[in-house]
This record gives sequence, C-alpha cells and structure tokens, in this order.
Amino acid sequence: MIPYTTEPLTDFSKGENRQAYQEALEKVQSELGKDYPLIIGGERILTKDKIVSYNPAKKTEVVGNVSKANQELAEKAMKTADETFKTWSKVKPEVRADILFKAAAITKRRRHEMSALMTIEAGKPWVEADADTAEAIDFMEYYGRQMLELKDGKAVQSRPGENNQFGYISLGVGVVISPWNFPFAIMAGTTVAAVVTGNTVLLKPASTTPIIAYKFIEILEEAGLPAGVVNYIPGSGAEVGDYLVDHPRTRFVSFTGSRDVGLRINQRAAVQNKGQLWIKRVIAEMGGKDTIVVDKEADLELAAQSIVKSAFGFSGQKCSACSRAVIVEDVYDQVVARVVELTNGLTVGDPTDYHHFMATVIDEAAFKKVTSYFEVANEEGRIVAGGTADDSVGYFVNPTVVVDVAPNARLMQEEIFGPIVAISKVKDFDEAIEVANNTEYGLTGAVISTNRQHIEKAREEFFVGNLYINRGCTGAIVGYQPFGGYNMSGTCSKAGGPDFLLLHMQSKSVAETL
Repeated sequence: MIPYTTEPLTDFSKGENRQAYQEALEKVQSELGKDYPLIIGGERILTKDKIVSYNPAKKTEVVGNVSKANQELAEKAMKTADETFKTWSKVKPEVRADILFKAAAITKRRRHEMSALMTIEAGKPWVEADADTAEAIDFMEYYGRQMLELKDGKAVQSRPGENNQFGYISLGVGVVISPWNFPFAIMAGTTVAAVVTGNTVLLKPASTTPIIAYKFIEILEEAGLPAGVVNYIPGSGAEVGDYLVDHPRTRFVSFTGSRDVGLRINQRAAVQNKGQLWIKRVIAEMGGKDTIVVDKEADLELAAQSIVKSAFGFSGQKCSACSRAVIVEDVYDQVVARVVELTNGLTVGDPTDYHHFMATVIDEAAFKKVTSYFEVANEEGRIVAGGTADDSVGYFVNPTVVVDVAPNARLMQEEIFGPIVAISKVKDFDEAIEVANNTEYGLTGAVISTNRQHIEKAREEFFVGNLYINRGCTGAIVGYQPFGGYNMSGTCSKAGGPDFLLLHMQSKSVAETL
C-alpha cells in the first residue's frame, strides 16, 4: 500500500485551478433551493418540517431545504443502525478500510464541488474551503490505514501451554453530532472513524450546514457503504439530539461544538436509562481560547503574521483560532503596530470572490453575539482595528484588534468565536506563560521565540493539547499533529492521531489453554 501522505492544497495562483473552482461554484449555484431528504437505511424520506439552509453572505438566499427528523424518525434510524451493526461489525476490517479509500478517491474527483458548496453554505473563502476538503480526504486515508494496523490486535505474552490473544471489537451504534465550522472535515472524520472500526452511525449534522453532510452520504454510497451503516438525520438538538444521547441503544457519542453543549451531552450520557447495558462513551471536542505568546527574543514579523492569520482565518470561527495574544512589553508596541497594519490590509467580502481573505460569520445569532463584544472591548481595552460590522446583505464582521486588555478580562476568557483578538502586555516570558494558562480551555497555543530555554519552558508548562513553536496556532494536519485539548476543550481525543480509532472500539483478551 502507498504510505500515507497528506492531500496537497490547491494552488489558486494557477489560472486553470481558479477556472475549475469557478465552474464548481456555478454548479453549486445551479442547484440552489433543492429539497434534500433524510436517509435511513438507504431510504430517502421527505418530511414536511424542513431545515432551511441559507447562504451567510447573502442571508436571504436559500441553499436548500433539508428534511427534518423528529423523535419517531430518530427511533426508526436507531433501530436500523442497531440491526445493521450485527452485520457491519462482522465485515472484515480490510473491506471497511477499502470503502474509506474509495470514498477518498471519489472526494478527490468531486473536490472543488464540495469546497464550493462550503463557500456558499458555510461562507468559507476558497483557500479555507479547499483546506477543509483536503482534511476530509486525509481523515479517510489516514483512518483506513490505521484500521489495517489495528485489525490483528496487539502482541501479548503467552506461557508454556497457553495461547493469549489481545484484539479489538466494535462498540455499537454511535451518534455523531458534527459542527458547522469544519462542515466537511470534522463531519467526515468523526463519521468514518466510527464506520471503519465496525460501528454504525446516526449522523446529525449542524443545522446551518446540513447539505454538505448530505453530499458526503452520496459519496459513501458511491464508495459501496451498505445501507444503514450511516443514517442521515438532521434535526433539532432539543428534540432529536437529546433523544439519541439518552437512548439506551446508543453506545457512544462523538461531539464537536461548544463547551456548554458538550458538558450537557456528557452529563446526559452518564445516566443509565432503562435497558441500557453499558457506560456510554463520549468523545468531545469543545472549543478553546487560544493564545499566541510573543517573546522579546523573537522574529517579530513572524509573530504579527501568525497572530493575524490565526485570528482571522475563516473569520476566527475555528476552535483553534488565536483569540488572545500575550506579548512581552519590550516588543509590545512594535508587534501591535504591525498586527494593526496587517489587519487593516485584509480584504472582507463575498467568499465566492477569490480575492477576499475573509467573509462572514455563520448566521444572525453569531453576528449578534460577536458584535456584542464591541461594547465589551471598549470597556476593557482599546479597539485599534475593526470594531465594525454590516448585516444588510450578509453577516459581515470586520477583523477587530483590541489592545491593552487585562489578562482576566472577559475578552481574554470567553470564547467569542469570531474575528476579534484581544492583546495583553506582560513584563516577561514567565508571566506570559502564566497568562497563557489562565483560561478554562487548553486546546491550542503558540510561542514565537528564539530563546531555547523559553521554548523548552513552554514545551513543559504551556498547558495545551496542541502547542506550536514559531508558527500560528491553527492548521493541525492529520497524521502529523493529532488534534485535541485539555480541560474545557474536551476529552483530548486527538483526532487524526494514532489512538483515535481506539476510542471507537473495545479490547478483548482471549486465553486458551493448550
């Protein structure tokens, strides 16, 4: 087998690539307003109640109307998945992995179509959407290979007269609740991790980006995935989400989203419901409040570039986004001046235009939440760039830099999930690490420094699951930087890493006396 390598990103400096993406956008736009059914056991089910998906850059433009599951249909999906598990869990791991490889190949062929759909449904600029699709491909390729490594179990010792074996078996039905900010990569990654390990899935995608998930089900079907292995059931969290988390036949929940929802799922999953035979597993990634630390001994241009790109890529709507910068006082003014200059040079506009670095936030609720922090920013610091927004056509928030913010201020503690970065000044590197660690989250962080002792201190004391030295704090690569954090950032499940699939299986020891 060809060794795993990451899917290359598209070079949009080439005219033929720009032309191909433009054609994909036109294809997606030609399908606006279509109706999409639920998929349960391969059966397409149209419901009267719909989830309407809107284009966040043109807020009245309907991307599609998606059938909405209720509890009755959720129960139908659960019974289907539970029954399908009996056969799917017995399918050879090599066959399951091969379906992932086929799905990856199909995705490569439909790459620009999937990316263009994210540009319109999620407001992702070209480069961000392309990276999302590439990451989805990486998850399929990587987890397929990981399953082939795990299929025969691990070696254990045997004494004379006995044969001991240690292997892995599937868990059961998993509920995958996926986010809107990486509507393809995370949705696909969490789904195929469950599938390749022999589990069946109830997929409840984010209500703002359900069509991307539907298109992925089409890819899985084309790749040969049997009906009933993945069941597509978009619906409300209160009605369908809670029902499935509580369900006695749910074996595990794979969730990516906010801290509050993740904690609620964890609490509900801990309750034994009537007929439930197991302790449910919860695999949760719940966000962050991520810091870039700038030392006085540092490449200051690299520092400024890292802060701006990490803070404002996809409008700051990444759980890994740099929403805090902590800068040693010796270089504070210099770095801040360059951050402001770079921020003011960013282009903001409709993401279908390749030239725009930034576009919108996801919806009206996000727009209201993010812009409410402008008032907080004026109270807790000084806005030196941005601080403006316009929702007349779409949900556009300009990249905003707030300086002279106290380490314990709301701007430094609360996950805003938008294009706002707060900057604090500290006296030295030791204080910088203290401030970097003063949040309830622990997902990503970065240190810009040329001082080896300081770098080693950060390696030991900066309490995050993903630490980056002399680069930005976003952009973990599948198989290279397994992704997941501490504290309120989740269960440190390390997506795209060598132990992620183990969370979807249970080990079995068999000892035979000879």
